[in-house]
Amino acid sequence: MRIVVLCGGVGAARFLDGLVRSVDDPTEVTAICNVSDDLQWHGLHVSPDIDTILYTLAGLEGEFGWGLAGDTHVALEELRTLGEDEWFTIGDRDLATHIRRNELLRAGATLAEATAALATARGLACRLLPVTNDPHPTVVVTEDGELEFQEYFVHRRAQDPVLELRFPGAEAARPAPGVLDAIAEAELILFAPSNPFVSIDPLFAVPGVRSAVQSSTAQRIAVSPIIGGAAVKGPAADMLRSLGHEVSALGVARLYEGSIDTFILDEADRALVPAVEALGLRTVVLDSMMRDRPGRARVASEVLAAVTP
Repeated sequence: MRIVVLCGGVGAARFLDGLVRSVDDPTEVTAICNVSDDLQWHGLHVSPDIDTILYTLAGLEGEFGWGLAGDTHVALEELRTLGEDEWFTIGDRDLATHIRRNELLRAGATLAEATAALATARGLACRLLPVTNDPHPTVVVTEDGELEFQEYFVHRRAQDPVLELRFPGAEAARPAPGVLDAIAEAELILFAPSNPFVSIDPLFAVPGVRSAVQSSTAQRIAVSPIIGGAAVKGPAADMLRSLGHEVSALGVARLYEGSIDTFILDEADRALVPAVEALGLRTVVLDSMMRDRPGRARVASEVLAAVTP
């Protein structure tokens, strides 16, 4: 079965890890990845969402879901000693990924080509595609003005109420080669349990991606990132609130209305089934918490079992 996963963030990486271990042929899985939180760090192109997926699928992710397990931070400490205000954490082993990516980009590779090379080096079987090779940043509008995404998310610890999100590069961005073809050829499109505003919306902001998903004849299933009125990880619940949406799985389902057919709810939100179905969506209720690596495969398997014949 040809599967496309729309993803960004730690939850998506964990779900994708479970998925590739639950399908017969992981080479038929294509992850279309958010790049709107990419940044330049001391001249190096860093792709946090892609790197989180690379490390997670390789079984190397750090304790909190990002970076590499057991990494050290000698280079970062030395930069601080030399007077740099280092608030974005790059580990010593992690640094190698960014150096290699930068070498490939400088030699003329696209971000998609560099990502494929890194995925091959890590031994990954599924295909990772950045949604675009073009600059496509997220700008977070707060009471203190506009912030680059990592300034908001890491430096300021996502404490600012979000008034608006903008994607100023989206109009000029083009889908990376293979993105629209993968969507058109998919038999199943999965929305990973990602933040709808800063992981899924940036994908849809790239011209042609939203319409490709909405016109697809594939089954389209979304897994809620909100359980019991709270985000499993990250600022999704706070964003729902500050942007004027209901802070619940139902609030997420409303955002995806028109783009999905089936919505996966956690057992904690079973009472929301009638309201979600009133949107015209099929609902499936399961224990969607991915507490450990076996739990990731369990959730992915149960989601696959929800696919209608």
